[in-house]
Amino acid sequence: MAKAHKKLSKLEILKRAMFITIGAVLMGVALELFLVPNSVIDGGITGISIMVSHLTDKPLGIFIFLLNLPFLFIGFKQIGKTFAISTLYGIVVMSVTTQLLHHVDAFTEDKLLAVLFGGIILGGGIGLVIRFGGSLDGTEILAILASKKFSMPVGQFIMIVNVFIFILAGFVFKWDSAMYSMFTYYIATKVMDIVVEGLDESKSVTIISAEYEEISEAVMSRLGRSTTYIQARGGYSREETQMIYCVVNRLEVAKLKSIVHDIDPRAFVAIEHVSDVSGGNFSKKEIH
Repeated sequence: MAKAHKKLSKLEILKRAMFITIGAVLMGVALELFLVPNSVIDGGITGISIMVSHLTDKPLGIFIFLLNLPFLFIGFKQIGKTFAISTLYGIVVMSVTTQLLHHVDAFTEDKLLAVLFGGIILGGGIGLVIRFGGSLDGTEILAILASKKFSMPVGQFIMIVNVFIFILAGFVFKWDSAMYSMFTYYIATKVMDIVVEGLDESKSVTIISAEYEEISEAVMSRLGRSTTYIQARGGYSREETQMIYCVVNRLEVAKLKSIVHDIDPRAFVAIEHVSDVSGGNFSKKEIH
């Protein structure tokens, strides 16, 4: 019998709502006070909304809400109720924010500054909403569904859609606006990744060496990181051995490699990026 999904507590719902609100407000600020006044757009449905708003001279918030509605309906049916509700709430807050700030003067008329600061604020806002279980653009919902159907990575689908949107922006605005928009999108994506994954990026490390016990002891004593043995057997030698597995942050990678190399210069070390770490005992032990 399948287990029922655990319901979110009131505190978790409040926390999620608070951070989605902050993220949506930040995106609204980025759009109305930095990007839109300088004819710079975001990607996805937001970018299309900016162009339609420019052509019709109607408030941006209305189009952001209306153009996202069909995708929210699809998201509710296909992805899940919690995600759809979180996304709807974020989009409503963002739409209201853009409406309230519509007549406020832009912070800068320098396009380069608008791209830089607008991109940073935009990425921070989107990242917060994604980190707490929502989205601010229907394109992401479409990308998730397309990735399931066509075995295409979500990021690749979004990139293809945005290329067409930025080309369209070149016709609606000027071509330099389209190029500035691409830079904004790049900056926002990088900041979004930092917010979603955190600055303290983690790496998983697998070490294969005959000196596994000494290496494991050194990692625990000199880095303060726990290690795990994994039973293994050499494909060529057929000998039984133990692999060492541990998780470190990116600043500790160089020190870890130095520790391993000092003990066994011929050790095999594989390092992989880890998107998220939860559970277990990842926190460092105090080194005396």
